Amino acid sequence: MNDRTQKTAVFGLGGVGKTQIALELAYRTREKYGDCSLLWVPATNVKSFRQAYLNIGQQLGVPRLEEEQADVKKLVQQYLSQKKAGHWLLIFNNADDVDIWIGSTSSRAGLIDYLPQSSQGSIVFTTRSRKIAVDLAHQNMVKVSEMDEETATQMLAKSLADPNLLKNCQDTAELVEQLTFLPLAIAQAAAYINKNGIAFADYLLLLKDHKESAVKILSEDFKDEARYQDAKNPVATTWLISFNQIRHHDPLAAEYLSIMSCIDPKDIPQSLLPPAKSRKAEVDAIGTLNAYSFVSRQSAGQSLDLHPLVHIATRNWLTKENSLARWEAKAIARLEEVFPNNNHANRGIWRAYLPHTQYILGSSLQVENTSQGLGLCEKFGLCLLSDGRYNEAKKPLLQVMEGREKALGKEHPDALTSVSNLAAVLRYQGKYQVAEEMNRRALEGREKALGKQHPSTLTSMSNLAAVLQYQGKCEAAEEMKRRVLEGREKALGKEHPDTLTSVSNLALVLRHQGKYKAAEEINRRALEGREKALGKEHPDTLTSVSNLAAVLQCQGKYEAAEEMNRRALEGRENALGKEHPSTLTSVSDLALVLQYQGKYEAAEETNRRVLEGREKALGKEHPDTLTSVNNLALVLRYQGKYEAAEEINRRALEGYEKALGKEHPSTLTSVSNLAAVLQCQGKYEAAEEMNRRALEGREKALGKEHPSTLTSVSDLALVLRRQGKYEAAGDKPASARRI
Repeated sequence: MNDRTQKTAVFGLGGVGKTQIALELAYRTREKYGDCSLLWVPATNVKSFRQAYLNIGQQLGVPRLEEEQADVKKLVQQYLSQKKAGHWLLIFNNADDVDIWIGSTSSRAGLIDYLPQSSQGSIVFTTRSRKIAVDLAHQNMVKVSEMDEETATQMLAKSLADPNLLKNCQDTAELVEQLTFLPLAIAQAAAYINKNGIAFADYLLLLKDHKESAVKILSEDFKDEARYQDAKNPVATTWLISFNQIRHHDPLAAEYLSIMSCIDPKDIPQSLLPPAKSRKAEVDAIGTLNAYSFVSRQSAGQSLDLHPLVHIATRNWLTKENSLARWEAKAIARLEEVFPNNNHANRGIWRAYLPHTQYILGSSLQVENTSQGLGLCEKFGLCLLSDGRYNEAKKPLLQVMEGREKALGKEHPDALTSVSNLAAVLRYQGKYQVAEEMNRRALEGREKALGKQHPSTLTSMSNLAAVLQYQGKCEAAEEMKRRVLEGREKALGKEHPDTLTSVSNLALVLRHQGKYKAAEEINRRALEGREKALGKEHPDTLTSVSNLAAVLQCQGKYEAAEEMNRRALEGRENALGKEHPSTLTSVSDLALVLQYQGKYEAAEETNRRVLEGREKALGKEHPDTLTSVNNLALVLRYQGKYEAAEEINRRALEGYEKALGKEHPSTLTSVSNLAAVLQCQGKYEAAEEMNRRALEGREKALGKEHPSTLTSVSDLALVLRRQGKYEAAGDKPASARRI
């Protein structure tokens, strides 16, 4: 391999301080080289590797990352290998499994194949394995040895509450030797000694009294080549001694440790831990774990980190005791209890819980077997959906649907809710036909089980109407939306948020049919109601702002539309983030109104931002991405960049035909746009053919009086005149016209 990237491997026993060395390197690099990207990858398994690469890719804005079949590892590797990625330091922590790095079979690639190559980058590995260090970094290796007796004694001295203990030099020397001079083991031993006020001799007796079989099991996942094969594992030994003490004197601390071993060990919110009889008991339990060096507090004070080796030791202990499944069930129950719904106001809470939910859903077998597991899985999927992470949301919501259908039957209301949730994901992914089928199934089931006027039934009808509209079936969608609005006004009242959603949805389909005045009036009602009920910054209110801007634009009220679009964009950036699909819709809307005002350069720049964001978030074939392609082609045509516009228009048309069908209104808009750019280049015959196709399709889909249909009539007449076909264009013969 042509290795242009500087690679270094830091290797040594578990607990010897490799991670701390890597962290120190990262901090010093940041201080010295401010423009260097610092990238940290937990490399314990393929899943953590991929998730870290995904997070890095999202932070760096790597294109195509969120496509359904995207190879995240390859995309990030390719991006970091480019010069535009700049300088970076990439640290792979705990690269201990040779099989996942080198590949255990000829058919499976190892993670080594996804390392970027760039003279601007450096890679550092931390590993317990000298063999892996050689494979990954060749001769560039740094061994972190155990401390010598003097250094180990100094560390012990700094960790002790009672320095007088060091006066017994013989016991001190024997203790650090028994702990093999390992920093983590020394820290844990000192914590135990401080907590219990015992002498070194007493702790040495505990070390000699441990059960060798238990330590061997605790050491299974540590994988230190020379040290742990004979079960002499100081980390596991000190953990066992401390854990037995905790179980005896502070059962709540042991419970907390067991719960934490079932979730991600980093950034654990204290709110995830089960409440105790008193706040004091909770504080004392966390204090116990901190005193024994099992956990450390984050700087903010509300989150905890569980040491990775302690995480391993605890999981192995629970496995040995045949109780891991029981504690996983408790962790799932607690997460399901505290995990909020996907209401926008809860976003900060559930984002903190997502990594821990993802960990346990990926590692536990308890999910599909309990209602709490499926409930947690559903909340997880819906929050991903609210965050615009549609591809990630599909798997858990599909799992919930299948689990509930199996447990409750396909006609149970909860099973039908799962069908509806999965249909929503499919609609946001642009898979309209499948979404329509699932929405019809949910609607039919709810009408039968709950009645036609039940709020859940009306929700199913609203969802079906939305997917019909996206397919261009506007008349059927309008009829359904009016039924939903009438039902919700009757059941919930005119000011209820769900009713206002129906008002907004009706306005949307009216706009798509060219009924602009009615759409504007209804949009204003929805906006006013939402501002009153939800506040001006709520995402639903901002959707109404965006919808009103669109209908104002359709009526040529460009300045008012631009003002509204800017308000929606600013609000969505603050509420949802710059990369959220709804925010990108606002960027797209702003670009369009800038274009209509002749601000072409600004519109082009804005359209390119939207296109890049949608390709990353939704994929290249998603209808919303194709809309951005279409919009970019349009602004290029207005600037006279006809060849580029034609190429991009053809991409949009081909994508729409594949995704939506040849007769969909959006497809016909692409046909019309391509005809226009062909005409600008003097390709009149091809333009005429395209205009006739657009006109015929719009008459059939929208009716002869729809504004878009009339635009097609005008476009066709114009290209006929350019060819001298005046009679076909509806003009008087040349001899009858006045000169």
